[in-house]
Amino acid sequence: MLSLTLDNDNRTAIAAALAGDRWTVACLCAGWCGTCTTYRATFEQLAARHPDKHFVWVDIEDQADVVGELDVENFPTLLVQRGDTVAFFGTVLPDASLAERLLAAQVAHTGEELERLSASSEERRRWQRECNLRALLLAS
Repeated sequence: MLSLTLDNDNRTAIAAALAGDRWTVACLCAGWCGTCTTYRATFEQLAARHPDKHFVWVDIEDQADVVGELDVENFPTLLVQRGDTVAFFGTVLPDASLAERLLAAQVAHTGEELERLSASSEERRRWQRECNLRALLLAS
């Protein structure tokens, strides 16, 4: 598998891997979710097309102490961040081309644009406070 699967034994290693300014794409799902099970192959294909980015699979029930109070409304939920700046957090349709377009739109932003966007609404400011995967891993 090209993505990393977060588990209790590799949290420190994944936190270390996410250090720096690379893009991280995390899929927040649940083991019992049939849509998530099917989407896993799509997520792996996306990871194969983007080896310059980190891809992390997070089971929100197995890793409840990491994801804490994140508001995962439906599955799959994608978290896209560059360094410590969360660019996107939300439910997406389980469609490969949609995930590809979403990722392309985010990585097209310059660092300055990402910073501006991260403060542009209360929702995005909340993402910065609550959804930063690196910060969540370090706090667990």
